[in-house]
Amino acid sequence: DVVGVEYKATDGVFKRIADRAKKAYDDEKDDNKDNAPKYVLVIDEINRGNLSRIFGELLMLIEDSKRGDSATLLYTKEPFSVPDNVYIIGLMNTADRSLAMIDYALRRRFSFYTMDAAFNKKSFERQIKLINNKNATALIDVVNDLNKDIENDPNLGKGFKIGHSYFCVKNADNQTLRAIVKYEIVPLLEEYWYDEPSNVEKWSKRLFSVINE
Repeated sequence: DVVGVEYKATDGVFKRIADRAKKAYDDEKDDNKDNAPKYVLVIDEINRGNLSRIFGELLMLIEDSKRGDSATLLYTKEPFSVPDNVYIIGLMNTADRSLAMIDYALRRRFSFYTMDAAFNKKSFERQIKLINNKNATALIDVVNDLNKDIENDPNLGKGFKIGHSYFCVKNADNQTLRAIVKYEIVPLLEEYWYDEPSNVEKWSKRLFSVINE
């Protein structure tokens, strides 16, 4: 005999956040709704899933004109709405060619902002001090030049530029910097220019040349 298994639907992260936000929103007076506490959900690598299937009813409810409107949840049959004080931030790497394009129905519900590498920002100067190696500055200068080459490559573009996260380390000696170049940056270049080994060789030499033994 086959024994039936009963599954109980439980609230997920987003529903719990939305319910808390709705309570906070409803507790504010009508003329003070804009001051309701803000609730933010950050979804990393948002383009790695089947977004239409993951979001389901949310595709309608997260739209500006539908905020506060209720829809019946598929499994619990409960009414559910997304208040104005809930914000969704999705992070995605546009350089990953293996991923499908963002669903257009979902795309028009988001604003898009491109985050560039922070090498030339003042905030990154503090990180350079943490690295505590004068060769790090010279290496990053070469990476900046490399990024220009990557951005100007018609087969790549700005979305493929080397990011600053490779250098988010502390007290990096030359051995550490060489390891970053040898085991992280160069393999990436080999993937970018698998059919142009001369480019890989040229930039590998430049990257290693500024790191003294």
